[in-house]
Amino acid sequence: MTYLDDAYTVAMPPAVAKPTSLTGQRESTLELWRAGGAETGVWECEPGTFTAVRDGFHEICQILSGSATLTAADGHVTELGPGSTVVLPDGWQGTWVVHETLRKIYVTIEH
Repeated sequence: MTYLDDAYTVAMPPAVAKPTSLTGQRESTLELWRAGGAETGVWECEPGTFTAVRDGFHEICQILSGSATLTAADGHVTELGPGSTVVLPDGWQGTWVVHETLRKIYVTIEH
């Protein structure tokens, strides 16, 4: 178990290329805990656009800083900013457009 004093300011691991980025973004993930098909941590991503598919797991995330627009495959648009909470169920597909470096706390649960 990892204890975290402040998810807003914790130093993140070095950023790496985001595999699904359409614009060359980099991301960083600080995994805090994993057990029994669940995981939680802090994630940060640079501005740009990437595609995402939630295949075999659900994700719940709380946005700490930055902003983004999510567009689901069905056309539904969601604006995210500090304090936003979003649930992406198994099977969700869409595009994230990150406007300002985005930091979130996430929980994923295998389905």
